[in-house]
Amino acid sequence: MDIYEKSLELHKKYQGKYRIESKIPISDFNDLALAYSPGVAAPCKVIAQNKDEAYTYTAKGSTIAVISDGSAVLGLGNIGPYAAAPVMEGKAILFKEFADINAIPLCLDTQDTEEIIRTCTLLAPSLGGINLEDISAPRCFEIEERLKATLDIPVFHDDQHGTAIVVAAAIINANRLSGRSMSDLHVVISGLGAAGVAIVRILNDLGVKSITALNSKGVVNRNNQPNAMVKSLLDQELILNATEKTTLAQALVDSNVFIGVSVAGIVSPEMVRTMAKDPYIFALANPEPEIMPHLAIEAGAFVVGTGRSDFPNQINNVLAFPGIFHGVLASKAKQITNEMKLVAVHALANILTERELKPTHLIPGAFDERVVPAISQAIVDMVEKSK
Repeated sequence: MDIYEKSLELHKKYQGKYRIESKIPISDFNDLALAYSPGVAAPCKVIAQNKDEAYTYTAKGSTIAVISDGSAVLGLGNIGPYAAAPVMEGKAILFKEFADINAIPLCLDTQDTEEIIRTCTLLAPSLGGINLEDISAPRCFEIEERLKATLDIPVFHDDQHGTAIVVAAAIINANRLSGRSMSDLHVVISGLGAAGVAIVRILNDLGVKSITALNSKGVVNRNNQPNAMVKSLLDQELILNATEKTTLAQALVDSNVFIGVSVAGIVSPEMVRTMAKDPYIFALANPEPEIMPHLAIEAGAFVVGTGRSDFPNQINNVLAFPGIFHGVLASKAKQITNEMKLVAVHALANILTERELKPTHLIPGAFDERVVPAISQAIVDMVEKSK
C-alpha cells in the first residue's frame, strides 16, 4: 500500500485521531461528589465572582479550539467541514503531542464571515485560545483581525503566520551561511493568499526592503485589481509596484530569494539561472513544489526548502504553532502580537548551532525537542519584560 492507502486504513481503524480523557479518577461516590454535584458548586461560585478564576479552576488555560470552515484545506481546496475534519483532528493531536495542549477540532458548517466570527465569540469562555485553520483568503484576514479586536484570548491563523515564521527563520539561517543581511535581499513571492501576505509582512518587519509579489494575474501592481489586503501591501509600499515586470520569469531576474506559496512546476531551471548568484529557493506548493529541489540545486540554488518531509529544509508549521501557543498560554497573554511572532522567528533560527547549520539543514526538524521550549520561553520572557 502507498501512504494514502495506509492513512485511510489508519483512520478507519481508529475512527478518528483524538479522544477526551479525565484527569481525575471517578471510582466512588466521594469522587463523584467532588468532581460534580454538590462539590462543583464551589469553583462555580468563585468563577462567578471573577471570570479570570476559570484559568485556575478549569481547563480553560490549557485548552484551545482548532476552527475551520473547510474552505482552503491543504492542497485540496474548498472541501467543506465534514471532509476537513481529519485535518483538524490531525492538528489537534499535534498540539497535544508537541506542546501538551488540549485542542478541540471544530469544523463549522458555514463559510459566512459573520457567522464564523459570532460562533468563535460564543465559544470563547471555554477556551484559552483559538487556532484558525484552512479558511480561504481574503475572509481569513478579516476573521482573525476582528476576533483579535474583540476577544480576550489569543487568536492565531496558522496558515498565515506559522508558514511566515518558519520561512523567515530559514532565511535568517541562510543569511548566516551566505553572509548576506536582510536588507541585501530582493525577494520574489509567488502567491498572495494567506501565507503569502503574512510572509511579506514578516520579511518587511525583519528588514527586507525589496519584495516583488505575484498573484494569478502576474506581478502585482495597481492595474491588476488586487483584493483589499493586497492593495494594503501596495499602499504601505511593502511590495513593489513593479509595472515594468509582468511575469514570474521577468521578476526573478537578479533576485536573491524565491518563495512559492502557489502552484506546482511554475519555476524552471532556466529561471533560477537568471537569479543573482547563490539564490535561496523556497518552493512550498504541496504536494508538488514550484520546482523540484534537485533541479534548483543543479541550476545554482544555494539552499532549497519545500513543504515536504522527504526533502531537506521542510518548512513545516509544526515548528511554530505548538511553541507559540505554549508560550502565550503559559504567560496568560491575551493576544499573539507581531512582536511575539518576531521573537518566535529568532528563537527558531537560533536553535541550530554554527556546527549544525548547513545548506541542507537550515532549520530544526519537526521532532527536535528543543523547538517548543525555546519558542515558548522566548515568548514568556518577552511578556514578563513588558509587564
